[in-house]
Amino acid sequence: MAALLPPSFCGGGLLAYAESQSNIGSPSVVDDKPDESRKKRVVVLGTGWAGTSFLKYLDASAYDVQVVSPRNYFAFTPLLPSVTCGTVEARSIVEPVRNIIKKRNGEIKFCEAECVKIDATNKSVVLRANFGTNLVGNDEFSLEYDYLVIAIGAQVNTFNIPGVKENCHFLKAIEDAQKIRASVIDCFEMAVLPGLNEEERRRNLHFVVVGGGPTGVEFAAELHDYFQEDLVKLYPMVKDLVKITVIQSGDHILNMFDDRISSFAEQKFKRDGIDVQTGCQVVSVSDKEITMKVKSKGEVCSVPHGLVVWSTGIGTRPVVSDFMKQIGQADKRVLVTDEWLRVKGCEDVYAIGDCASITQRKIMEDISAIFKAADKDNSGTLTVGEFQDVIDDIIIRYPQMELYLRSQHLQDVKDLLKDPEGNDRKEVNIEEFKLALAQVDSQMKSLPATAQVAAQQGTYLSRCFNRREHCKKNPEGPRRFKSSGHHDFRPFRYRHFGQFAPLGGEEAAAELPGDWVSMGHSTQWLWYSVYASKQVSWRTRVLVVSDWTRRFIFGRDSSRI
Repeated sequence: MAALLPPSFCGGGLLAYAESQSNIGSPSVVDDKPDESRKKRVVVLGTGWAGTSFLKYLDASAYDVQVVSPRNYFAFTPLLPSVTCGTVEARSIVEPVRNIIKKRNGEIKFCEAECVKIDATNKSVVLRANFGTNLVGNDEFSLEYDYLVIAIGAQVNTFNIPGVKENCHFLKAIEDAQKIRASVIDCFEMAVLPGLNEEERRRNLHFVVVGGGPTGVEFAAELHDYFQEDLVKLYPMVKDLVKITVIQSGDHILNMFDDRISSFAEQKFKRDGIDVQTGCQVVSVSDKEITMKVKSKGEVCSVPHGLVVWSTGIGTRPVVSDFMKQIGQADKRVLVTDEWLRVKGCEDVYAIGDCASITQRKIMEDISAIFKAADKDNSGTLTVGEFQDVIDDIIIRYPQMELYLRSQHLQDVKDLLKDPEGNDRKEVNIEEFKLALAQVDSQMKSLPATAQVAAQQGTYLSRCFNRREHCKKNPEGPRRFKSSGHHDFRPFRYRHFGQFAPLGGEEAAAELPGDWVSMGHSTQWLWYSVYASKQVSWRTRVLVVSDWTRRFIFGRDSSRI
């Protein structure tokens, strides 16, 4: 999938390192000295887009920072589809975590381990290292924290469909892309072995992609280019037997994009011979067939396959699900945070990236408090001047207000207070004020689980940590309408920089801010420039560009390594 700006990667939990003491019958525990002058410990779980962005901008000299992750690298996940076909090599899009943190102010400690439990009551996390049984040391230990940042991402959502976990490939991590790359070559090598009939060869060369979102579409496009530009020359005897199918439960692929892009992508795939099956729901997957239900007809049909790539959404990781039960969020789909990215019910725990969702407060929940705060003379009515005195705080505290003003094309906030006939009013009472703002909350939207969102959340949270002490004394957030004073910080505000959808054949589509849509060959070159510039280091930037250059000159490598 592609998002135009700091792109969504796969999550992973982070581990923090500290010297441990052995406790008989229990995990080793990191011991904290009861020194009042010690730095507050920040434990960061995860080295994905959210976690890495947080570490990149955090002033580590002000905290004791401990990072924990089962992977010791950051992966540029928007290029994973390119890795599946050898357009880009796996090592070209990963940067060791230790390379990233050594460049920061202050010391950041890293531990390669997996978080298996979060204990909110005792403010500690239980961690497990998986290095093999022949190595000496404690494989499970706990780590205490003052502040916890959960950025472990999400896992693939199989929707409990039979056979998906056992018979499908996923595309969330580097390891997934490498497995797919090897399996694609296996399919071709098996198809050219002697003794197979044409039906068996066709089955081996039928590649099915479940999910018509950005990741699924980009993989289908990459695979098509791989075959047309490289594999057809190596396996000419089966060039007429290859088939790529995209199965989408909705009515269109790329349905989160502008309709013009969805239509362009479907037409492009039709010209390329990629079969797009919309309105189909997968029922089960076996090692030889995928069974699906056609919604419009109610029919169930099965088609043979050689390889299935499952790309249909994300689900909560077990450690997060367990934590949600502890804090009373068991009925939620993901961790719920407030607008400052604090986990609801846990003052010193923050969650960013795909594992969390922001619950924006509704303006109608505070409408009476807003009216009372604005009514300075306690007259029971609100003048235009009194409303204008608080509108800036309202827009900062409730982002949906700004979206509502745009959607209604209102040039001035005082237009909100006009009567139903459109006439100006000098003042309004509480009921009229409620009626004027009744539709504002209709503009509330949840943020997509993308790298772009995760990266911005990490950057925002690091700045809050950097200015924590300053803002306690000098709050910079909006006024508190239900109490006195101001919030310490401004709430998180997401800025959308657009998103890309590479469609193969050196063509791409892009949705840019301001309702701009770009499609074609020029957009593909824009994609190249943006994704090269967004690499986490000059090392990976050079490697990615060199891989693209190598592919243009020599083609993709089909070796099964």
